[in-house]
Amino acid sequence: MTRSGPDVVTVSDEPTRRDFLFVSTVAATSIGAMMTAWPFILALGPDAQTIASGAPVDLDLTPIAEGQIVKVFWRGRLIFVRHRSPKEIALAQDVNLAWLIDPQLDSERVKEGHAQWLITSGYCTHLGCVPLGHQGPYEGWFCPCHGSVFDTSGRVRRGPAPLNLPIPPYVFVSDTKVRIGVTA
Repeated sequence: MTRSGPDVVTVSDEPTRRDFLFVSTVAATSIGAMMTAWPFILALGPDAQTIASGAPVDLDLTPIAEGQIVKVFWRGRLIFVRHRSPKEIALAQDVNLAWLIDPQLDSERVKEGHAQWLITSGYCTHLGCVPLGHQGPYEGWFCPCHGSVFDTSGRVRRGPAPLNLPIPPYVFVSDTKVRIGVTA
């Protein structure tokens, strides 16, 4: 017996056209939402320049002459690479630590077997100015802005700078190549 009328509902196990339209609408809306959100999700990650700026920097030491200071950038920060002469090494090693503002042995600031290479941050520890190389009474660095004086080991000797020039993480890949930005 089949009844018809406004209060009769027919239930069928077969999919109807309405079911197809509902599933198609939900699928199209979901795909559209994902396609709209995808550029925003990609924008949350760092760009290629940011990723590259954190990468280690390889430096060939061969062309750096004795006594020369080379400036390189790692993570957007200035780094000094100094090829010290035997005289500069001797001056750095023959220092009474009691006279230093931030006492540190020269051997703690260079890698063993590579005393001729000093690698330091290129910013004064007072206010972040860039000191001038081969200047001052200790022939290290001199910060002309406020008068801080650093020796050939990058240790502060006079002036308002409270700390030595920081040593960035680095390793020697070979005798003539250094990688700045890694510890081991």
